[in-house]
Amino acid sequence: MAHIELGTSLPGISGLFQYRPSTAKPLTELAETLLREPNSLTRGERELIATTVSRGNECTFCANSHAAIAAVELGVEDVDDAPRSAKLTALLEIALQVRESGRAVTTKAVEAARAEGASDEEIHDTVLIAAAFCMFNRYVDGLGTAAPEHARSYLPIAKAITEHGYVAAAG
Repeated sequence: MAHIELGTSLPGISGLFQYRPSTAKPLTELAETLLREPNSLTRGERELIATTVSRGNECTFCANSHAAIAAVELGVEDVDDAPRSAKLTALLEIALQVRESGRAVTTKAVEAARAEGASDEEIHDTVLIAAAFCMFNRYVDGLGTAAPEHARSYLPIAKAITEHGYVAAAG
């Protein structure tokens, strides 16, 4: 049960977006920009960054929903089985450091990502996705929203977001 009365049975951020459409709009636009707009990192890779940070923050709703989206985008049954390049692995390390604290990001981690072919833009976007998901995770869990435990529960919304985007799915 959420800490406040949301007036909906929708889980996670979906219920929060229905509760406050005025805040939902910029937040869904941010997710759309970070995770779906054209980028040298694939949508699946960016969703995997969101998943990794959300898992690290123990945010069940965000971890499971973004894992489902990443799996659909990457064409795998289970996101944990998705292949990871050395570049993506290095970027995920940066994301985990951001999850801990912005100041936890090390020059060594950035240099390792560059050594694996990561561009400055990809490093930038990784840090921004990780920081944004720390906010999303705290929003969802700070208000005690419901989160289905079973990964298959997230598949319908994952498919909708993959096909139509975050803004359309929230609207």
